[in-house]
Amino acid sequence: MRRHLLATAVILTVAPGCDNVAWGGVEVRWVPPATTAQDTLEVMSPAEDAPPPEVAEPLLLAGELDGARAALVVVGELRDGALVAATPTSTAEGATVGSEWILFAEGVRVGRMTADRTGPAESFCASTTVSGTVELVPGTGAVARLLALPASEARTAPYETLRPLAHEYEQRVATLTFAQEAIPRVGAQWPEGGVLPTRQDIQSFQPLGTASPTAAATFLYRDQLAVSAPATGAYALFVVASPAGAEYRQTFEWYQAADSAGKQAPRYFSHLDWDGDGQGEILLDVFGSRARWHAALEQRAGSWVRTFESSCGAGASPAR
Repeated sequence: MRRHLLATAVILTVAPGCDNVAWGGVEVRWVPPATTAQDTLEVMSPAEDAPPPEVAEPLLLAGELDGARAALVVVGELRDGALVAATPTSTAEGATVGSEWILFAEGVRVGRMTADRTGPAESFCASTTVSGTVELVPGTGAVARLLALPASEARTAPYETLRPLAHEYEQRVATLTFAQEAIPRVGAQWPEGGVLPTRQDIQSFQPLGTASPTAAATFLYRDQLAVSAPATGAYALFVVASPAGAEYRQTFEWYQAADSAGKQAPRYFSHLDWDGDGQGEILLDVFGSRARWHAALEQRAGSWVRTFESSCGAGASPAR
């Protein structure tokens, strides 16, 4: 006798969170799909594209002439039209024996140099020196301070007549006046012998993009323009005076109190349109208690703005 089984619809109701169901003597168990360590890794750590390789950028060097040779320190690199800290890649590929450099003094091309030696820069903060014998054009006998760009970047720079400027009476009066006004404004100690003896450096120069010579002066109280420890209460004041018609106006000021912010004594070093924008930039030499470094100023709306300072100056208080 055949038996006929009646098919009956059955609805299973499972309590939330329950993986096992018993029905008619048959146990039904939910088993999650198998996963591997690789699956877990891919979920937790999505793949990321590797960063592009670092590209070497042109270096800016600065230094002084010593007879027929020059020792030039790496200031920074030119990246996207700005002077920034030099990367290890740019330094390793640019500051090498055999590298060729175009030399500039006060914004004018004056010669060339082929590097025959490189190494750590003595007294400078975390930098490299590129040294070599220089070849200067006639009429540059008074040159002392040099800037340099790679020959690959500046080979077409024109030669011009070097005309070093001497500071004039009006510039000396203007820088002295601005210092006298700044000292009480910033709350600094008035020098016992007056402000004039504290002016340790003054330079006259005319960067590209300016109509008349500009003056820059460094005033130091209880300190000196050298890598050395300042005395208690020391401060530095650096001012730039730019022509405005028949007068001068202050276009930059950098005050630094050594007791509260550490020694930072800037002085004018040279100028050059190193980014090729038609406006000359100013390079400053900055002296600290244990090392030297560089800072740079750019023209902005008729004034000067500090746009770069190398590693020793990191964290410096903003310039006015």
